[in-house]
Amino acid sequence: MYISPPMNPTTSPAAMASRFRKVLIPCEEAQLGGDLTVPYGAQGIVVFAHGSGSSRRSSRNRFVAEQINVLGLGTLLFDLLAPEETEAEAHTGELRFNVPFLTNRLRDATRWVREEPSLDGMRMGYFGSSTGAAAALAAATDDPAIGAIVSRGGRTDLAGTKVENVQAATLLIAGGLDFPVIRCNEETYDCLGCEKRISIVEGASHLFEEPGKLDEVAELAASWFKLHLDPLLC
Repeated sequence: MYISPPMNPTTSPAAMASRFRKVLIPCEEAQLGGDLTVPYGAQGIVVFAHGSGSSRRSSRNRFVAEQINVLGLGTLLFDLLAPEETEAEAHTGELRFNVPFLTNRLRDATRWVREEPSLDGMRMGYFGSSTGAAAALAAATDDPAIGAIVSRGGRTDLAGTKVENVQAATLLIAGGLDFPVIRCNEETYDCLGCEKRISIVEGASHLFEEPGKLDEVAELAASWFKLHLDPLLC
């Protein structure tokens, strides 16, 4: 059953006109918690893959997700790790850079979306942050049905040569002060053979914490997904 998302001071009326529910995504080793938001009439959905040490509760990803909802697309934010894995990870750090592991978890979430009756027929995209961006690129290499990818401050280098097989239209976003990520994003950009763009947000650091910079990220990402996932614009 869908329930309305909780109101907060920054939630727009358009985003409130959505169906929201908490979900559980089954995978081989665990069940992963997720938050699904689907605006009425949505025909596309964006699955989020968060960065190392983060979760579906990331305030940055939630902000971006709301802007995507405002443009009429659904979003799924989910935890790449189960609670017990998160607790162990805090001590070991073994999984946060394990891109094959994170990629498989993203594929599990993708499979769940495809099998969920309420999402039947929706075009799908990936939004990846930090190491989650590498997982998004890797997961899309063998899935031509993924229509668009956006990377925010992504460690796209961790996807390796797999990026050469990405078919989804890909937008790479990096902060103008985040020189290591700019460098690896430029290298990834050169390897991509799909429709692609790289956008540098001037004056922004890795987490886009400076005033107004995350707004720029959200606008870039939402517009990219709208262009490539909305069947009226594709």
